[in-house]
Order: sequence, then structure tokens, then C-alpha cells
Amino acid sequence: MKKILIVDDEPSILMSLEFLMKKEGHKIFIARNGREAIGIVNQELPDALILDIMMPEVDGYEVCEFIKSKEELKHIKVIFLTAKAKEEDIKKGLDLGADLYLKKPFSTKELVKKVNELVA
Repeated sequence: MKKILIVDDEPSILMSLEFLMKKEGHKIFIARNGREAIGIVNQELPDALILDIMMPEVDGYEVCEFIKSKEELKHIKVIFLTAKAKEEDIKKGLDLGADLYLKKPFSTKELVKKVNELVA
């Protein structure tokens, strides 16, 4: 069982992703903003994050940067799932160390497949 942290400020996305990932047998944690996400990362050491970028307080870029800057957290897979679809947004996310960058709207089938591949 892999631990997945889902970070999004949109309740409907959190609910659907939680359902999808639990169905795959993963243990799920939920955060509604970047500050909450960092707290859960430090406590639970998840295997992967499904991370929105545009959130209040601390955005997804900052969360990714925090994770990839800490030796003890670097192994955590970061999957951006966001509406930010410009080339420079994608480049920034990947440059910060994200393992995958998916744009909303997204294929749930593709997301599940990619998450399972990354945490295998």
C-alpha cells in the first residue's frame, strides 16, 4: 500500500481523486492548501503527491520546491495536476523537480496509470 497525498483547494477534485486512489489500494491523505501539505509531508512521508499549483497561502510550486530541497524528502514523487497549461508553467514545474505535469481537465484513467507507475 502506497501513501498518496492529494493537495487541492477544490473539494470536488479532492473527493474524486480520493475515491480513485483508494480504489487502487493506496492510503490517502488530503490537504486543502500548501501549508497543510507541508505539515502532512513532514509527518507521514508519503510516496507521492498529486499537487495543484494555484492555492491560497503556499502554492504548489513552493510545496514542490520544499520537498525537492530536503534530502530526506527528495524521493517523494510530485505530480502536478493543474489548470496552469502554459509552456512556462510546465517548464517551471519540471525545473523544480516534479516527476509529472498533467493539465486539467485530465483523464482519470491516465492519472491512475501514471501514479501507479511512479509509485511502483
